[in-house]
Amino acid sequence: MSISKLSDCYELANGRKIPCIGFGTWQSENGTEAYNAVMSALKNGYRHIDTATAYGNEDSVGSAISDFLKESGLKREEIFLTTKLWNKDHGYENTKKAIDASLKSLKVDYLDLYLIHWPNPLAFRDCWKETNAESWRAMEEACDEGKIRSIGLSNFWEHHIDELLKTARIKPVVNQLKICPGITQKSLCDYSKSLGMLIEGYSPMGTGAIFSNEFMRSLAQKYGRSIAQICIRWSFQTGCVPLPKSVTEERIIENSKIFDFEIAPADCEKIANLQDTGIRPNRNPDEAEF
Repeated sequence: MSISKLSDCYELANGRKIPCIGFGTWQSENGTEAYNAVMSALKNGYRHIDTATAYGNEDSVGSAISDFLKESGLKREEIFLTTKLWNKDHGYENTKKAIDASLKSLKVDYLDLYLIHWPNPLAFRDCWKETNAESWRAMEEACDEGKIRSIGLSNFWEHHIDELLKTARIKPVVNQLKICPGITQKSLCDYSKSLGMLIEGYSPMGTGAIFSNEFMRSLAQKYGRSIAQICIRWSFQTGCVPLPKSVTEERIIENSKIFDFEIAPADCEKIANLQDTGIRPNRNPDEAEF
């Protein structure tokens, strides 16, 4: 499959199409900041927007998408929109209400992708297997009703996936994981892929600390690119869908320019094994205090 521009798509296991790079909105403040960031992304070719109930910006994200569609004349089907079930909303009835609330906030009739954000929330730690199964059943019913087109997971480790699959009628098509220099989660990615899931990589640049890393600086100079572009291109070359985030139009545009160069395999391996990046270690979902 030839992927050479933002709007090019991968095919999910259920036959749906997903654009190869998404635009992340975590830490984009609801209101003008999130609205302008999403509008800039859409105007500059992004067709895949990723948000979550926990981000608190679904209203602004939805307004930007709605206004862009009106201005551009594009159809809703040309935008791929993802949001996520937050931890307090696990369980069958809670999930049904959460889906409807997200649809309302985002001002859309359907979601392209809906994910369980975390597998083992603190509030449900004693019954996470049951509440995940109940949430998944509600998500499956929302698929049947046309409210959601695809469903998937986020931050699920192997044992969480195995438990969910014991009762799932519709298989997850995505596992969204933290993928950035020094954090590859390779065995989990391989396991998820073996079950038919596409990997989405959030926080491809990790944290701001990566921009002062000497090795990444040397690669940026070697390839004549920004460190951000190196991070996103590396994530893309690992076979996942990167979800870069910015609120600055110049950087939003820059982050999309990763299709006209390739990082050598040896350099990709060094990025994967990079240490002392200043990036926060990957969080254990069974120990997260939220």
